Amino acid sequence: MSRVICKQLCKRFEQGGQTIIGLDHVDLTVEKGEFVCLSGPSGSGKTTLLNAIGGLDTPDEGDVLVGDIALNKLDSAALADARLNNIGFVFQAYNLIPVLSARENVEFVMQMQGKPAHARRALAEQVLHEVGLAGLEDRRPADMSGGQQQRVAVARAIVSRPALVLADEPTANLDSHTAVHLMELFVRLNQQHQITFIIATHDQRVMALTRRLIRMVDGRIVQDGPSAELLAQ
Repeated sequence: MSRVICKQLCKRFEQGGQTIIGLDHVDLTVEKGEFVCLSGPSGSGKTTLLNAIGGLDTPDEGDVLVGDIALNKLDSAALADARLNNIGFVFQAYNLIPVLSARENVEFVMQMQGKPAHARRALAEQVLHEVGLAGLEDRRPADMSGGQQQRVAVARAIVSRPALVLADEPTANLDSHTAVHLMELFVRLNQQHQITFIIATHDQRVMALTRRLIRMVDGRIVQDGPSAELLAQ
């Protein structure tokens, strides 16, 4: 699993009798190990693009390739398998299972992958320690802060060392201190494990910590370059 390639992606939505353009002939290549931010105002298409790359939504036109897999050509079973084994997701709403502990939430992905119980537990505890949650393995989401819940979500996303992690507004519900620590964690995971990160956000703090910034407006990419240069404009 290496680069991400989007070719001429188009996505339209029907809303209130009107056609809304979500993606308008988007071309994008992200190389393995890149750390990329998708930015833009609400409705710009950044979340729609992220969902297309992750196979959560199918484009009306164009192709999405993650490595050599054309996600939009797969049937539902093959697509689910590709997502499970190759892509980690971090959502704004965390999407943790409330009745499960932090460890069990992290183990859940590996259980779906068919890993044996002893291996799941060891890996879950290892990655929870890696994200700074050692000693909190048995806590349920309701007994954790927002920042701690987000770290559980990150641990779940990276536990099987996917080639690609997609994060949608990961700092939206976090205070500044916690948001900076989360982004520093992403940077460390990117550098240490060569995990490709694509993050959709309008948070300037996030943009400042990524290396490549892609700005979107009305479903199109309008700027694409080094974050430091674009933020200085």
